[in-house]
Amino acid sequence: MSDIAAIEGQESARPGLSQVERVVDTFVAPTKTFTDILRDASWWLPYLLSALLGLLFAYVILNKVGLPTLVDGVVHHSRSLEDRLANATPDDAAKIRRTLETQFKFSYAFPVLGLLFGVICSGVLLGTANFLFGGRAKYKQMLAVYFYGTLPMFLFNLLVIISIYAGLSGDSFDIQNAIGTNPGYYLSGSELPHWLLTLLSAIDVFAIWSAVLLTIGVSIVAGIKRSSAAIMVFGWWFLYVLLKVAGAAISG
Repeated sequence: MSDIAAIEGQESARPGLSQVERVVDTFVAPTKTFTDILRDASWWLPYLLSALLGLLFAYVILNKVGLPTLVDGVVHHSRSLEDRLANATPDDAAKIRRTLETQFKFSYAFPVLGLLFGVICSGVLLGTANFLFGGRAKYKQMLAVYFYGTLPMFLFNLLVIISIYAGLSGDSFDIQNAIGTNPGYYLSGSELPHWLLTLLSAIDVFAIWSAVLLTIGVSIVAGIKRSSAAIMVFGWWFLYVLLKVAGAAISG
């Protein structure tokens, strides 16, 4: 019997954690949560929590912050977009802003988009762990790892909502970097290149926290070394950041 099969047998023989206990342990004892996934790969509660908060987040930014401020923030982060608006006729500029406003209204689709993103990311993690590092995870287990592992982003969105109601909803609000959990937030008013600010903003406490949790979860459910899981998770995260930085460099 393989090591991972033996662990699964041990987990099925002992009383498991409830879904609420799993959510709590994700923050205080993550190894317990991810080990329990070997017994039961349910992932509905962390997804439900994230989906409900996503809807609340969309409501708050659209109604408390407002579309004009949100659009201004997007324009501020793109020199090419600023140039387009500056050189456009009033009618064309209004059309561009209306297009951006429509995109923000799709924020209410977060539960669907979040699920789709989770399905894709879990497949990428599963394929990388199993085919490159010799893991033996199942897809549903990896899906559970993803939704539990990204629960710190639930706290991040909650902090943004609290900050907005505390008064961070004026002209200073930046949807792309809403609260000071990364170095880029504190340098946003400097003369640094936009690509460098994007890089510094990506070094975020909550993003790193999620990456660490995903590393632990992948290692446990796939039965691979923690170092291998770290290389895999942080490697994909680095690629994602690299693409963001490249996009920022292109857009100016």
